[in-house]
Formats: sequence, C-alpha cells, structure tokens
Amino acid sequence: MSPFHQILGNNLAANITNFTVWFAITFWVYLETKSVFATGMIAGIYLVLTGAFGIWFGSIVDHNAKKTAMLGSSLVSFGFYLVALAALLAFPLERFTNPYGFELWLLVLLVMFGVISGNIRSIALPTLVTMLIPEDQRDKANGLVGMVSGIGFLTTSVISGVLVAFGGMLAVLILALVFTAAAFWHLWFVKLDEGRPAPSADTPAGLRKVDIAGTIRVVAAVPGLFALILFATFNNFLGGIFMALLDAYGLSLVSVEVWGLTFGVLSTAFIISGIIIARTGLGPKPLRTLLMVNVITWTVCIFFTIQPSFWLLAAGCFVWMFLGPYAEAAEQTTLQKVVPQERQGRVFGFAQSVEQAASPLTAFLIGPLTEFMVIPFMTTGAGAALIGGWFGTGPARGIALVFTIAGLVGLVVTIIAFNSKYYRHLSAAYAQAPDDVSTPPGSAEG
Repeated sequence: MSPFHQILGNNLAANITNFTVWFAITFWVYLETKSVFATGMIAGIYLVLTGAFGIWFGSIVDHNAKKTAMLGSSLVSFGFYLVALAALLAFPLERFTNPYGFELWLLVLLVMFGVISGNIRSIALPTLVTMLIPEDQRDKANGLVGMVSGIGFLTTSVISGVLVAFGGMLAVLILALVFTAAAFWHLWFVKLDEGRPAPSADTPAGLRKVDIAGTIRVVAAVPGLFALILFATFNNFLGGIFMALLDAYGLSLVSVEVWGLTFGVLSTAFIISGIIIARTGLGPKPLRTLLMVNVITWTVCIFFTIQPSFWLLAAGCFVWMFLGPYAEAAEQTTLQKVVPQERQGRVFGFAQSVEQAASPLTAFLIGPLTEFMVIPFMTTGAGAALIGGWFGTGPARGIALVFTIAGLVGLVVTIIAFNSKYYRHLSAAYAQAPDDVSTPPGSAEG
C-alpha cells in the first residue's frame, strides 16, 4: 500500500474518532438538557475554535514535517479526551442536566479542544495531495479524500448514536482514547518521504513563523481567490444554522438511535460521490462545478423541511452529502494549483479561519433566536396563523422555517456569484496557472 493510501486510512481512523466524539457530545447534551440553546452553543464553540486556530495550525503544517504535525495532533487530542473523562467521572451525572451549569460546559470545552486538535490533519492532508500526487490526478485524489470523509461520517453517525443511547459519554470517551492511541501508533510506522529540506540560514523568516501578512499577499496575488474564500465564508455563515439546528430537528422526528443510523445510511452518498470523483475527476472547470453544486444544494435546502416528513428530510440530506465532496474537491483542487506548495498549509489554514469566522455568529445566535423567537412565532404566534395551516406549527416547524429561509438566501447569493467578475477572474487564473506551482522552500516571498 502506498504511503498516501496509508495516510488516508490513518486519517479515516482519526476522523471517525474525533467526529464520533463531536456528534456524541451534541446528541448527549440535547438528550440530557432538551435545550436547543445548548446545541447551538456547542456548534458555536466548535466554529470559534476552528476559526481561531486555523492560521496557527496551517503554520504548524508548513513549518514541520506533515507526519510530525499529524502525530502531534493525535497526542494533543488524547490528552484532552483523558482530562474530559476525568471530569465526567468527577461529578454526579445529574450535574450535567443543567444547560447553564459549570460542569456541563467544562466537559464540553475539554471535549471540543480534543476534537479541534484533529483539524491539523484536515490542513495537512490536502498539502500531502499536492506533494505526493501529480497535478493532473489531484482532483481524483481529492475525490478519494472526500470518500474517506464519507466513510468516516457513515461510521461516526452510527457509532455516536448507539454509544450515546447505550453507554453515554463514558463509553464515547473510553473508545476515543483507544482509537486515538491506535491512530498514533499506526502513523508512527508509516514511512513518508516528504522531500522537505530543513530551513537554512538564508530562508526568509516568514517561512519559519506565523506570517499572516505574507499569506494574505499570496492570496491577494491570485485574482478572485479572496472572493472564493469570502463566498465559502458566506456559505459557512448559513451553514452554522445546520450545525446548530439539524440534530435538534432530526431528533424531534425520530429517536437518537434511528437518527444516528439514518445518518450512517445516508452518508453512503459521500462514498458514492467520492468514488465517482476518483474515477471521473471534476473536469477542466472546478469552479463552475463548485457553484453548480451550491445552486442545487441551496434549492434542496428550501424544500427538505417544507413539511414535517422524516423521508423528505432524509432525501434532502442525501443530496447534500452526495454533492458535498464535489464542492470540497473543487475548492481544494483550485488552491492546490494556484498557491505555491510551501505556502499551502498557511493558505488552507487562513481559508479555514476566514471561512469559519462567520459561522460562530450564526451558531451562537441561531439557537437562542430559534428557541425564543422563531419557535414561538410558529407555535402560538403570527407565523402559526399565517402559514401554519399548510407548513405546520410547533417547535420543530419553527426550526424548519429557519432552514427554508437559509436556502432562499443561499440560492440568491450563489446566482450572484455565478455572474460576478471574480468568478471569471479566478477561472482564468486557474486555467493559466502552471501544472506545478511548487517551488523550493527557500525561494518564495516570506
């Protein structure tokens, strides 16, 4: 098995572990507290930490061997999960039922720091695609990355639902420690020749530190690249709604076991999509693919909660999961071609930070806004009287209305982006970029 495929398998194990913990803490907190506010706060914490650490994580990836960075990621995650387990055992279970309690949020923060530490891997992996895969095969390799993410999502949703139902967070954290240690042990023995020379005395200082200004110059030098990042930022602004509310909506329709199993079955869409991309690629215009995917997914978002139907929700989620790897692979393929290799960790980290910057605002606001305004609006308020006859009334229909509005806004913004000069400029820059944008580590501007 090639080193790239071994790294894919290792990342699969790490992703399953980290995202099982993340899904599980969300499920568990909702079931313990019955609070949409609490689940919204968890989503917001995840996104704040992702945005805050993205640039720093990117610098870690650029300034160290990729294998070393990923080993460190597993080690830090293990430490946080161990402390979280100690906190869970230190307090009586009833102390975690208060959605505003200190003990609950201490546990949540410890768990989320462990999950976030795994983001180093998500930044390192696309840089390894650039390093190990020829340019004309990278879109297909990115499809494999999407397929691995889908397999992880499949396993994650099933495991987290079952574990929370039958073992609670105690079982989740014990298994997280076991699998995090196993991923570390396996990666230790993977032989990966990164061809990365050590920094010399004349290497620009910017390549040895967190160089935000230099990274911004690299992004600004590519026409339309800032616009792509801002477009993804806006999508994530709306995406924060799903992170905050989708589990609560799904759990209003079915039990936690069924919801976890449903996500497991539906996430086969990730796998199917990844296999197709790995075979066919994205075509010569990945940016066009990215925007077409957004047109379809936001249209689906308008309708997938239009009625209180589990099957309608499931169908919409399937479409989202099938098209998600196309969007991710299109953005990664574009960045891998137009950004110099020695800067890619920081640019991927910068993009991650900026793209996630808007989501915490949505996630933090949408939980309280939905619980204290939209749900009453659709339960006993004017919304129930105006559209309740066909849309439905009650707390779940308030959440559904938020999804429909988000879909309408997302569709309009995508159509605007499709007709913008920035789309044309970045498409031209991609077409004109050389097949290999990598340069010797000491030759780029710091």
